[in-house]
Amino acid sequence: MASAAEQLAANLNFSAFAKADELKKRIWFTLGALLVYRLGTYIPLPGIDPNVWEQVFRSQAGGILGMFNMFAGGGIHRMAIFALNIMPYISASIIIQLLTTVSPQLEALKKEGESGRKLLNQYTRYLTVILAAFQSYGIAVGLEGAGNVVSEPGMFFRLSTAITLTGGTMFLMWLGEQITSRGIGNGISLIILAGIVAELPAALANMLELGRQGAMSTGLILVVIIMAVAVIAFIVFMERAQRRLLIQYPKRQVGNKMFEGQSSHLPLKLNTSGVIPPIFASSLLLLPTTVANFNAGSGPEWFQWINTQLGHGRPLFLFMYLALIVFFAFFYTAIVFNPTETADNLKKHGGFIPGIRPGERTAEYIDYVLSRITVLGAVYLAIVCLIPEILISYASVPFYFGGTSLLIVVSVTMDTVAQVQGYLLAHQYEGLIRKSKLRGRRR
Repeated sequence: MASAAEQLAANLNFSAFAKADELKKRIWFTLGALLVYRLGTYIPLPGIDPNVWEQVFRSQAGGILGMFNMFAGGGIHRMAIFALNIMPYISASIIIQLLTTVSPQLEALKKEGESGRKLLNQYTRYLTVILAAFQSYGIAVGLEGAGNVVSEPGMFFRLSTAITLTGGTMFLMWLGEQITSRGIGNGISLIILAGIVAELPAALANMLELGRQGAMSTGLILVVIIMAVAVIAFIVFMERAQRRLLIQYPKRQVGNKMFEGQSSHLPLKLNTSGVIPPIFASSLLLLPTTVANFNAGSGPEWFQWINTQLGHGRPLFLFMYLALIVFFAFFYTAIVFNPTETADNLKKHGGFIPGIRPGERTAEYIDYVLSRITVLGAVYLAIVCLIPEILISYASVPFYFGGTSLLIVVSVTMDTVAQVQGYLLAHQYEGLIRKSKLRGRRR
């Protein structure tokens, strides 16, 4: 009986999808934009000797460069024009959101609605240009100091590299905004997802090759695959987990009729911050260690200490990674969810939590519950991200099987599928409304 119902629902969704022309256009636009992004990761920077860079990258692939390459969709390995990927934009977005909590002017812009949001987006773009220019110039300097990678080092190479990489980041930022407005899903998240997924087959082939050569045992490969499936199931369960607060609405009188009070619920996600904490924690850990890796074997002594202590599997790296994940889980939750505003909105509409006085008491109670479920969310993120990191360190498993990559892939996929289902439902409702109007006219 259940299978028949599921089959019927699948047939209805398929028929709705076949008739949803707008949704199909959005999906094709999204796929075309992601294809443009993937092509850009194969266009190399001018002035780079690819053979020498290949040797340098392979010597560092097991370290932080391999992790950076995962987010860049292979752009670091090929030192492409999209090597910086979208990470400067993510960093700029977090910084602007942080400033809105401490700057009264930015906080006022946030509350202005659409006009304020556009102005904040403009500030984010300006900051993205600054961060991308700074990072790309640092990469150019690092490439010049990495042996004979650069054929003609000098100021011209540094400026051309900085302009090219910054332009690549700005193009990806624009492309992500186009996907969000004209495609399906969140454009920035889908660009990161496309980069990770595109490198998964090569990572799987690399792991199987290690097994063929005897570097990894068959049992360990099976353990890794089973662990990846278990982590995916765990992520799906935790991302769907909610704490529902009961909301009661009082009786109301309309004319001579008395309507009974209604009850609803306020859903609080266990992981309100999403994939932001591990992504931003990884970004911050990349900044010092990338410089240290480019200067391995030379430079000040503290460079060598950073290079050693912040390697994968090292206690300091794991501690910093854990601390940053927990910090950004609470920080981003505090940014995206304001208990005081929620309590005020409930009070305006006459809603209240049973046993809790409306207003300030309700805000305190929501904050109390949110703080405790955020602890569980932070622990969940730490488990998903740290256990694979330890396995990567001691079993030489490819980076793409790490918890951060699986978390991004699963979370973004779930959000995109939810948007597709939303478009399908909207299309079905439009069809029902048209049919009801036609029937009304016939009568």
